[in-house]
Amino acid sequence: MEVCYLYDGSFEGLLTAVYEAYYNKIKPMEIVEAEEFQPSLLTEPFYIETDSAKAYKVQSAIKDKISEDALDNIFYNYISNYKNKSTLIYNYIKLGFKIGPKVDLYTHEDTVIKIHKIAGKVAGEQHLMLGFVRFEAVGKNLYYSSIEPDNNILALIAPHFVSRLSDQNWIIHDTKREIAVVYNMFEWGIVPFEKSEIPTFNSDDREDFYTNLWKDYFTSTAITNRLNPKLQRAKVPVRYWKHMTEFK
Repeated sequence: MEVCYLYDGSFEGLLTAVYEAYYNKIKPMEIVEAEEFQPSLLTEPFYIETDSAKAYKVQSAIKDKISEDALDNIFYNYISNYKNKSTLIYNYIKLGFKIGPKVDLYTHEDTVIKIHKIAGKVAGEQHLMLGFVRFEAVGKNLYYSSIEPDNNILALIAPHFVSRLSDQNWIIHDTKREIAVVYNMFEWGIVPFEKSEIPTFNSDDREDFYTNLWKDYFTSTAITNRLNPKLQRAKVPVRYWKHMTEFK
């Protein structure tokens, strides 16, 4: 019977499972988030309790024995929407500890190919989303934006907006996962969040002006005889439109 390690879904939990896979006599064939585990007669689940100290040791070992780039690849895969990401990450770490810093040059290895492909997709969506986030006033000195990314990229895009909107209170809400980055002009964090928690919007001429700027810009830059809806859909996926001011 194959053993499957289950963890709580956190990044520390995943790294703890990797630690146990190396030091526990019971070796896993798979590592899976507990919520995603599908019971099977051929699989024996083995739950791993998250341990911050063990997770830190694995994280440090990855940076020291493989590379910081490898750790980035691991995190990007962790926040992806790829179904078998935990086992894939585990296999990548095993390969990295075996080969060392040159693991990412082994582009003939299926594990490395998948890790790079997924990390590239996440990085691409991160870059894309930086141009799609639109804020609107929802209360006194509070701005709100909703997004619906394929991957869980809030932690990747938050520093960008902290840097550029450091003098504002704002929320970026991932409606797909019901979590949000909340920033209070001093620090930011990711918390569970539902849209019902947003304050009621109080109209203000100044705020309406900034909201309308996006609509005016979008209209003025559109040349009628050059409109290309097919290209527009390719550059700005339709699923993003409902979160963008200029399409409302």
